[in-house]
Amino acid sequence: MPLVFVPTPLGNLRDITLRALDVLRACDVLVAEDTRVARRLLSALDIPGRELVSYREQNAQHATASILDRARTHLVAVVTDAGMPGISDPGSALIAAARAAGVAVEVLPGPSAALSVALLSGFDLRRIAFEGFAPRTSGARRAAFARALAAGSTSIWFESPQRIGATLADIAAVAPDARVFLLREYTKLHEQQVLGTAREVDAALETPIRGEIAFALEGTGTQAIAPAVPRDEHDVDTRIDELLAQGHPAAHIARTLAATGLGERHALYARAGERKRLRRVGGDGRQ
Repeated sequence: MPLVFVPTPLGNLRDITLRALDVLRACDVLVAEDTRVARRLLSALDIPGRELVSYREQNAQHATASILDRARTHLVAVVTDAGMPGISDPGSALIAAARAAGVAVEVLPGPSAALSVALLSGFDLRRIAFEGFAPRTSGARRAAFARALAAGSTSIWFESPQRIGATLADIAAVAPDARVFLLREYTKLHEQQVLGTAREVDAALETPIRGEIAFALEGTGTQAIAPAVPRDEHDVDTRIDELLAQGHPAAHIARTLAATGLGERHALYARAGERKRLRRVGGDGRQ
């Protein structure tokens, strides 16, 4: 029996394919990134409950063998929370393990925000590079964007709403005139498409930023310089921590520090949110 990777709608349920419905209805086991999301999807599609198995980065190492054992004798379907499983989740490792174990694999065609954001950008797509999620630290992001811009091809990125402000600020620091196309909440009720420089795109996003985000960065073909992370980064963190300790919300902190010239408002908002999260878990967040 094959291990079948089934793409699911990014937002609009009508994007489900007939073949995807056939497999979801026929499968004996459904492997899901988040079983709660999968259960809601089955309910929305009026498909009876299935045996659900969790498969995510945290448990992939010990869950792989049992999933492949089931796939030898049963129809096992694999889904992610939305879109194509295996893109920026551990599904690709499951395919590699299945190949090595001699288990047949099928991948059904279906939606992926990566290809859609590339097409919607209007950028030259003779060569494209999918980069996945941008690095977490400012210095690493700037270096990655500088390399992507110099390559000359359109690069495709995913980013979280909590970090997109800081990410756009880093693009602006590396290449202030480079064009960015951002796609937020694709196929959903509040879908947003924004084209412009990183600063223009940042200005078009409302705070707080919500939803799934993908963006395309147009390659320039010229060597961009990745500026060093500002020397006063830790000073900014100190000011954020002081204001958090005083009970100020992230939006207020971002406005206050932006007004004093310590950074872009959305980048500061993202940084304040990250500092607040780190305070909850007891980390200092220093890079």
